[in-house]
Amino acid sequence: MVISCANIWKRKENQRYIVNNQERSGWELLEQWAEHAEALAAPRLRELDRTAERNHWKVIRAFQKFKVSDFHFSGSTGYGYNDRGREVLDEVYAEVFGAEAALVRPHFASGTHTISCALFGALRPGDELLYITGRPYDTLHKVIGNEGDGNGSLKDWGITYSEVALLEDRGIDWAQVERSISSKTKVIGIQRSRGYAWRSSLSVAEIGEMVKRIRQLKPDCIIFVDNCYGEFTEELEPTQVGVDLMAGSLIKNPGGGLASTGGYICGRADLVEKASYRLTAPGIGGEVGAMLGTLRATYQGLFLAPHLVGQALRGAVFAAALLELLGFDSNPSWDAQRSDLIQAIRFGREDALIAFVQGIQRAAAVDAHVVPEPWDMPGYDYPVIMAAGTFIQGGSLELSADAPIREPYIAYMQGGLTYSHVKFGVLTALLEMQKRGIIVIKPNMT
Repeated sequence: MVISCANIWKRKENQRYIVNNQERSGWELLEQWAEHAEALAAPRLRELDRTAERNHWKVIRAFQKFKVSDFHFSGSTGYGYNDRGREVLDEVYAEVFGAEAALVRPHFASGTHTISCALFGALRPGDELLYITGRPYDTLHKVIGNEGDGNGSLKDWGITYSEVALLEDRGIDWAQVERSISSKTKVIGIQRSRGYAWRSSLSVAEIGEMVKRIRQLKPDCIIFVDNCYGEFTEELEPTQVGVDLMAGSLIKNPGGGLASTGGYICGRADLVEKASYRLTAPGIGGEVGAMLGTLRATYQGLFLAPHLVGQALRGAVFAAALLELLGFDSNPSWDAQRSDLIQAIRFGREDALIAFVQGIQRAAAVDAHVVPEPWDMPGYDYPVIMAAGTFIQGGSLELSADAPIREPYIAYMQGGLTYSHVKFGVLTALLEMQKRGIIVIKPNMT
């Protein structure tokens, strides 16, 4: 069966068309639609360029304030005592994100590891963690834990967990939040990004309003934000609107495609220090940790990050515009405000979803010959398919796409170090779907 939407037509044996007396291949037809999508989205693309520019200036000014020099790029060894490059990097991150302190380290293995250190640092046995944006991203489920897991989760340490589902309109259910807060509620968690959910990501302005509301309900609680995929998508960050603690991954936005591993935690100085004790050991914290040649790439990645995030956002807007013109549902829409890198596309069919993700892989510069297949990936509750032809393994600022194999079969595309690569990837994925007879594109006659 062939997908049939507003501009997607039933399959023909001959998948070439005569347009204005000129034969055009499937790729040429897609390029015609791409030009239409770019013209439609042009005002939004210009807005994204302005945001990237202002964020880039902000980063440069932070470098200048702390007098970053080439000797800060030299890596330490052993214990890493008195590593001035490491210390200044923390100061630059804190300045950029408007925080009291920051902990930026290659020793964080992933975003999940970074968030885990932040939560374990802030919580103690008998405390409660309350997420008010629904169920968090899949890989955090094992960190939170279940009864009897015995894997060292928050649950094993006597830290309870509860969550408040979002309303049907994807807003915060404040009535339920108020009922859920108790004397044990120590940390209130907010996931900025959509994760594997069909909802808009949270803007910094929305997070700021949430902070004000939470302060009225529970003045002494710690407000934590999972900022993965959100950095530099707007001109402000959550810690600049009252969030106490925030964490993210260096192989996503702030690493600028150059940081080969790591994560960051920033916010209140006392909370960052407690998180550092979870990364290393109590009493040691962030005073040790050899950087082992990672400093130059981490600094330079941060310098480039606002521009590259802007490129990825431009690609996401293009993808949404093109796919909507072809009749697919996308979230966010091309003209919507954005607060993360992720572009969700709903296919409604497993074969269409898999073909799209495999098409994104075919467009990669690295491992284009590899064909991703769904598999039981650690930390996920469903089989997951991932296209990740990246220079940095799992680098989500690079063009990638992934999806849980479950209805309604939604692909989550993110990243792209250059706009042209995202455009190439989306066109390649659509062409792959056409080759398999899943869609056939009608010429754009507008």
